[in-house]
Amino acid sequence: MTPTRLWLFWGTLAVYLVIVAGVLASTWLVTFDWQVMFFRPYKQWPSIHAFLDYFVVLGQRGPTAVAVAAWLGWRCWRQRNLHPLLVLGASLLLLNMTVGAAKLGMGRLGPHYATAVGSNEMWLGGDIFPSGHTANAVVTWGVLAYLATTSLRRRTLSVIAALGALGVGMTTVYLGTHWVSDVLLGWAAGLLVLLALPWIEPGIIWVEDRLMGIILRLWLRLRPDSLRGPLPAAAPAGLSPQRVTPEGEVVRHDTVPTGPTARSGATRAPDGRPHHPARPHISRAERAPVTPAGSRRPPHADRLPRTPPLSPVTGRGPGG
Repeated sequence: MTPTRLWLFWGTLAVYLVIVAGVLASTWLVTFDWQVMFFRPYKQWPSIHAFLDYFVVLGQRGPTAVAVAAWLGWRCWRQRNLHPLLVLGASLLLLNMTVGAAKLGMGRLGPHYATAVGSNEMWLGGDIFPSGHTANAVVTWGVLAYLATTSLRRRTLSVIAALGALGVGMTTVYLGTHWVSDVLLGWAAGLLVLLALPWIEPGIIWVEDRLMGIILRLWLRLRPDSLRGPLPAAAPAGLSPQRVTPEGEVVRHDTVPTGPTARSGATRAPDGRPHHPARPHISRAERAPVTPAGSRRPPHADRLPRTPPLSPVTGRGPGG
């Protein structure tokens, strides 16, 4: 939870409480709700009614959850982990708990069931405050941005999710199924869930570790032959896993010679003893002649023979 995310969370929570207080106190927010309801947008622009009937499905819990879960399930298969699906499940669970509790706790009636003009229609057994379609659109499509792997994708998906949630919320107002204040509170409720996801990440990781352990045990029980033989030992430090000999043979790291045997071209047998490669046998006649004793320096035509020095006493050489 970064400081910026923390400030956004507490700021969104403050907006959430201000909207609830404004509706409970029947302030100008409730008056504006009634004005929009009497305006009846679906009668002002009837030509787009059919399209928006389908568009509002983008905020419906069932279809959106199935579509996003299918995409994240494919990502889980590619990444070989359950984290994307668990994040989606945790966010939807948190959304249903918080939004569901607010809906049932405040019991506000929708525009089609309003009983008194100018009333806030609270505590009358309704379940539309905050807007579930709007909050679900924020969370479901916002999870894709939350799980994005690059900053560019995260920004792009965040803009797409914000525009989609904005469109779904305004569509419910157009269709007359929600007050404007319902939509405002739905946006805040969904954003609070997204901003709170880092706090529940440790729990998600804990569940993921347990589930992956169960899946691994079931896989080994169903496919016991998937792991054949002992696991390969790690190569020692400074030793390459394998090498290619000049003859084109591949030698694995457990047979790569080390020490004196490496200079002689020997390899190590499984028991650890050096094993020298076979050499061709040649007869005595084929062997190179032995160099005779004496000076190994080749003679030079311009080199004069060295004469021994004379003795200062006798005036003769050593042999005189």
